[in-house]
Amino acid sequence: MPKKLTRASLARGVRALCEVDEDLARVARAYGVPPLWEREEGFPTLVLTILEQQVSLASALAAFERLRAAASPVTPESFLAFDDARLRAFGFSRQKALYCRLLARAILGGELDLKRLSLSSDDEARAELVKLKGIGAWTAEVYLLRALLRPDAWPSGDLALQLAAREVKRLPARPTSLELEALAEPWRPLRAVAARLLWLQYLEGRGDAVRL
Repeated sequence: MPKKLTRASLARGVRALCEVDEDLARVARAYGVPPLWEREEGFPTLVLTILEQQVSLASALAAFERLRAAASPVTPESFLAFDDARLRAFGFSRQKALYCRLLARAILGGELDLKRLSLSSDDEARAELVKLKGIGAWTAEVYLLRALLRPDAWPSGDLALQLAAREVKRLPARPTSLELEALAEPWRPLRAVAARLLWLQYLEGRGDAVRL
C-alpha cells in the first residue's frame, strides 16, 4: 500500500480485506467501497477533531462553522484573536478552547510542524501530536486516518467503530479500546480501510443523516 490512501488504493485495500475477513466482505457486498472521508491537513482540521472529542459530530461541526464564519480563514493567528466569551458563543467548552489555544501556540512557536508531520512515519506523527495537551490517542489517530490518509491508522477508542465492530463481528458486548486493538490485528496494514468499512456499516445501519 502507498503511504497515503487514494480512492484507487482504498478499493484495492477493500478487496484485500474481503479475501481475509468474511465479515468485512459482507459489509462491502452490502454497501460497496466506503468514501475516503478525507480532510485537509492543517490547523482547521485539528481544531474540528478536538471539537469532536466526546460530542456528536453535528454539534462539533456547528461550533466549527461558527468559528469559520467569524475567522475566515481559520488560522492559529485568527483563532488566538478570540477571547473566552467569543469562543463560548461559538460552542467551545472552556477546556476545548484551551486545547485549541495551546495547539495554535505550538504551531506558531515551531513546537509542532504540520508540514513535517505529513512526511513523518505513523509512529513519529502520533508521538508529535500526543505531546500536546488535549490531543490524545483518538484525536491523533483520526488525524492520521482522515487528514494524512495513512492506511493503517486505527482509532480504537472511537465509539462508532466499537459499535460497528460489535454488530459486524456479532460480539456479546461493545468491545473496549484494547479489545478492538486485538480484534484489528489481522487487518494490518490496512486497519484504516477496515475503519472506513466499519464506519460505513455504522452509518448505513443507523440510517443516520449525519455524515463523517
